[in-house]
Parts: sequence; C-alpha cells; structure tokens
Amino acid sequence: MKRIILTAVLALAALSASAQTLVVYYSRTGQNYTSDGIVDLKVGNTAVVAGQIQKLTGADIFQLETVRQYAADYYECTQQAKEELNAKARPALKADIDITKYDTIYLGWPCWWGTYPMCVATFLEAHDWTGKTVIPFTTHEGSGFGSSLRDLKAAIPSATVKKGLSIQGSKVKTAGAQIEAFVKGHN
Repeated sequence: MKRIILTAVLALAALSASAQTLVVYYSRTGQNYTSDGIVDLKVGNTAVVAGQIQKLTGADIFQLETVRQYAADYYECTQQAKEELNAKARPALKADIDITKYDTIYLGWPCWWGTYPMCVATFLEAHDWTGKTVIPFTTHEGSGFGSSLRDLKAAIPSATVKKGLSIQGSKVKTAGAQIEAFVKGHN
C-alpha cells in the first residue's frame, strides 16, 4: 500500500514539475531555403525541434499562429517578413496562452532577417515575463541567432534568458543528440 501511495505521489510530482515548463514556438510550412536549394516543408523546421524538446521535457506545448498566414512561396514570405520587420509590425495571433503558471519557457523561432519573426514580438509584448526563465532555440540556414538573442533580452528584461540552441534548418531531422544535450544542459 505504501508503495502505491509513494508511486502516486511521485507521479503527481512529475506532472506538477512538467506543468511548470512550456514550449512555445513559431514555425512555418511551405517552401524553405536550404543549402540544397528550395524544398517544400510539410512540417516546419522549428516545429520539429519544438516537438523533440516537448518529448524530452514532458512540457506543455503551444504553437504561435498568425491570423494572416505567410505566403507558402519562399521569396514572397521573405518579402513579407522584411516588410513587417521594417514596419515594426505586430501581426495578430490566432490564439494566446496564459504563461503565468510556467516558470520555464522554451521559446523557438526561425531566424528571419537576422532576428525572430514579428509574431514572436507580438507574443513577447503580450505577457509579463517577471521571474520567468526563457530558453531560446532557433532554426536557420546560416545566420545562427543573428541579433535575435539581443532583441529577446531587450524585449523581456525582467526574464532570465539562458543559453540557446541554434540548428541549421536542413539538419533538424538529424539533430536529435544535439537537442537532447541542449535539454539536459538546462535540467
């Protein structure tokens, strides 16, 4: 009987611990640039990484989705992203999530024009980040984080921003060990 109670208590503690962690990400399907040329993605690169982090942590997960979708065409999308960045736009999101119950938030995005997409800025500005630990991750095809870590720290100065993970988008499907090491390094 004591063993059953102890097992139940440990299971509840594990659920409680994982409920304090959240994975939030923005990812895009459609055409994407890689070192091998333009490819069509059914699942975005950042979504692949976010899913792996969620599986490794047991965290809740939330995908940022814009009301106005970006073009599936790579070149059209990059033009839209550049216009939003230059205008300091804050694209509307289809939904939001209450982050108050989370202590740790893995936050992911594709690096566009050297920073995060403006829909990530929309999300950041909608919340109080006081006391939160943010663990960033990005996918890219050569720019790494660009200026996005500096931009992130400026946008949420009341949060603790930890060392992030930058993965080349065309290599996410073979980056399992890298993602696992990243998650273990933050536990």
